[in-house]
Amino acid sequence: MKRFLDPNDPFFAPVWRRWVTALGPLIWAGIEMFMFNAAGWAAAFAAVGLYALWVLIVKGPDQA
Repeated sequence: MKRFLDPNDPFFAPVWRRWVTALGPLIWAGIEMFMFNAAGWAAAFAAVGLYALWVLIVKGPDQA
């Protein structure tokens, strides 16, 4: 079974793509919170961004 967000996928081989995928939702969470005052959407995007940060940056791809 394929994982939801796989750091070993060839798409995530360039490091910048992993960072953009992780930081994009976190930045959008800030925009939702401070510009639109939408705490629910901000929490949802923050959760997605933190998950992506954990999977793609902290754990990262497997070392071959």
